[in-house]
Amino acid sequence: MKHWRIEQMDWDAFDASKVDPDIVPLVKAASVVERNGLDYAVYLGNVFVGDPDFRAAADNWAVEEVQHGDALGKWAMLADPTWDYMSAFDRYRASYHIDQNVDASIRGSRTGELIARCMVETGTSSFYTALADATEEPLLKAICKQIAADEYRHFKLFYDHMHRYLAREKLGVWARTRIALGRVTESEDDELASAYHTTNEPPGLAYDHKRCIAAYMSRAMGFYQPRHVNRVTSMIFKTIGFTPHSRLQNLVASGMYRLIRMRAQRFRKIAAT
Repeated sequence: MKHWRIEQMDWDAFDASKVDPDIVPLVKAASVVERNGLDYAVYLGNVFVGDPDFRAAADNWAVEEVQHGDALGKWAMLADPTWDYMSAFDRYRASYHIDQNVDASIRGSRTGELIARCMVETGTSSFYTALADATEEPLLKAICKQIAADEYRHFKLFYDHMHRYLAREKLGVWARTRIALGRVTESEDDELASAYHTTNEPPGLAYDHKRCIAAYMSRAMGFYQPRHVNRVTSMIFKTIGFTPHSRLQNLVASGMYRLIRMRAQRFRKIAAT
């Protein structure tokens, strides 16, 4: 069940004079990644054969993800009337896809798969919160707040199912930590880089992962503030079984924020060349 609908947004509130040109490429890239949620639902359905409750929840999750993409895509076409959302999505689908023909999780267990999904929702919830805080354009701010709230509910969905499977699969804290951190590092893989390429670069330009991930990350990382990073680390700690809102978590959050700033600077240098 959707918690909001695209037609309920105040599209007349769009204010072109308040559009940040550095945010537009991120929104374009995010729109096609979100719309690709149906492929992930097929993958999850294959991983969780025999669990009708979770499969139904995953199907509903995918419907909400598609709505996220459609809302972001519609906004991006207002911000850049020369851009076509569905054409960009078709181009993305032609260049990037996940392996759906599986009968087990690539994470080694169903618990591991749910940990990985928690990490994705942690990242997206914080990302859209950061964008909502950064933009002065009222329509995008409202859309990002709605999506961030959905993504946090999705985190709780996967977290609750993770604990259900954890009771039977008995995955230890350090195994959970390894899976969680491994999924976090995958944020720089081809999914986002390819999305940036297919939504922001001309069709005749060959894809280059280093160039595209630098162009994406140099923008995205710049919008994170300490409070957003603190939220990320709290959700990570909760997922792997450590105590959130603790002294250790605060130290990790501080270190992660410094690392993000350093990596953003490195990506800006790469993008400039």
